[in-house]
Amino acid sequence: MTAYPAELRRWLMRDLVPRILPFSDAATAELPLPRLLRLALFQGSVGMTMVLLYGTLNRVMVVEMGVPVWLVSLMVALPVLFAPMRALIGFRSDHHRSAFGLRRIPYLWFGSLMQFGGLACMPFALLLLSEGGNAPPIVGQLGAAMAFLLAGAGLHTTQTAGLALATDIAPKMSRPRVVALLFVALQLSMLASALLFGLLLTDFSEMRLIQVIQGAAVLTIVLNVVALWKQERWDRERAAEMRRERESGKPRPRFLATWRAFLAAGRSKRLLIALGLGTAGFTMQEILLEPYGAQVLGLTVAETTRLTAIWAFGTLVAFGLAARSLTRGAETHRLAANGVLIGIVAFTAVIFSDPLGSSWLFRVGTLLIGFGGGLFAVGTLTAAMELAEGGHSGLALGAWGAVQATAYGVAVAFGGALRDLIGMFAAEGVFGPVLMGPAVGYAVVYHLEIVLLFATLIAIGPLVTHGGGNGARSSSRFGITELP
Repeated sequence: MTAYPAELRRWLMRDLVPRILPFSDAATAELPLPRLLRLALFQGSVGMTMVLLYGTLNRVMVVEMGVPVWLVSLMVALPVLFAPMRALIGFRSDHHRSAFGLRRIPYLWFGSLMQFGGLACMPFALLLLSEGGNAPPIVGQLGAAMAFLLAGAGLHTTQTAGLALATDIAPKMSRPRVVALLFVALQLSMLASALLFGLLLTDFSEMRLIQVIQGAAVLTIVLNVVALWKQERWDRERAAEMRRERESGKPRPRFLATWRAFLAAGRSKRLLIALGLGTAGFTMQEILLEPYGAQVLGLTVAETTRLTAIWAFGTLVAFGLAARSLTRGAETHRLAANGVLIGIVAFTAVIFSDPLGSSWLFRVGTLLIGFGGGLFAVGTLTAAMELAEGGHSGLALGAWGAVQATAYGVAVAFGGALRDLIGMFAAEGVFGPVLMGPAVGYAVVYHLEIVLLFATLIAIGPLVTHGGGNGARSSSRFGITELP
């Protein structure tokens, strides 16, 4: 009788689970599935914090707390200011001197503490910001700014160190699947957090707001501690080497010199340029799709709300397909270029949904935006991992995160401002009687995104190779002939 449970466990873990659990084949002997799933929990805390900073608190501050919109926009934008520091954080983790030979765990821990600290003091700063009391208004504004900045800094530090740690411990052949799994964990965390926060704050009160935000702070620490527990081994050789360097007075490598060498290494600079252009091209519409559906196509609130689910579904499908393709030898830059091409088709569909009056074409465009953006994100991040050889994964992935987050923040802000500006001119008849409708401002933004995606193809073209990621670089200056 005792043999049956053992056989049942082997059948579950070897046959059933790999078939029904997405990305279970990312697990290897060096990185078994339980350890991999536990590591992915740091993306859970990051996704939860992102939803809280960029979604839930945005709405609560404007509607329930009566904070001016310009001030809310400023607070929400503050975490983006820390995004360019991700390259420096990754570089410092590459060369961190620890008595135990650790590199990533200290940065994961301090990033978690910053997340916790920012979220823990945030509700009281927001209450002071909205009500003031006997304190001058500047006190509440500074308190809220520090809380948002601290939480954002912790978010970026945690994600940079976590991605670098995943690169360090994942075998090269399984990295595409690991990347896809981490992206799926981030998406699921954001979805679950949005639903949970919405449910908890249905009956809004100041006390409930305090409980929700501080509960998120505690959960952040729990998730990150579980994620980092025993993930990085005690490296005695590295510890001894660091001790000898410290005793000899050997200076650490300089960031600027290392950064210049990294950019001069051929592919790095062009990849980061393509990443910035592509990220801006896919995300400039981030806050415009739902208003476009309502104002231009006449969709109801429920119908526009479903657009987020449609976009998320396309993104998740792209993650799975990208991981499968990369595991079978697909070239990372070609995969990213495929995503860009799909994005061009997607925005074309969104633009033509207005003159055709087709809400279904608009939904298809939304689905393809998510799908193309997912392929582009996985392709570029995996390409960044390929640049991370020689112990410099922190710098490479930090640079990827810095460019991606900065381009995202700038594109979202610029897209909204451009839509409002063009819409105002159109309403006043500046462009003539034909171009006076509400769709004009949106259309300009969508056309600009198509231009940015074409620029991304030009930037990424020379990186696209024949026959996999280790092939020779294109002999074409622009690489257009090698694009799919």
